[in-house]
Amino acid sequence: MKDSSIRKQGAASPCAACKLLRRRCAGDCVFAPYFPAEEPHKFASVHKVFGASNVNKMLQDLPEHQRGDAVSSLVYEANARVRDPVYGCVGAISSLQQQIDALQTQLALAQAEVVHMRMRHYSSSADCASPSTRGRRSHNNHPKSSFNIDESFWP
Repeated sequence: MKDSSIRKQGAASPCAACKLLRRRCAGDCVFAPYFPAEEPHKFASVHKVFGASNVNKMLQDLPEHQRGDAVSSLVYEANARVRDPVYGCVGAISSLQQQIDALQTQLALAQAEVVHMRMRHYSSSADCASPSTRGRRSHNNHPKSSFNIDESFWP
């Protein structure tokens, strides 16, 4: 009885997919390179969302050099679907796009405020200039900014 519980030397443990599916992991198992036994959660979420048969078909239809990327995408989408069953990763992408839009708006407002402040400073310094020096102003008399704003419009 003890002999049957001891694994043969050199025999690898089944991959996470075969372990979850309770089947023998063959040497040519399509899941083994991408779902190692140490990471059972990866295949569990992919199996829950897509099903083992569908994942098997997808991997079989792809060239070997593309399978790793496909598995990464499947794992990402499966985890997103577990968190958000309706939208999946599209919900995360949409949320990030909304954040980008809000930040771009804030940036545009900040840049407009900087331009407005520069114009106020420029006009107030022009009002203080004497009539004899007003016509001889240099193009470099405007305040310097720490922002990377196109300054080609400055006089």
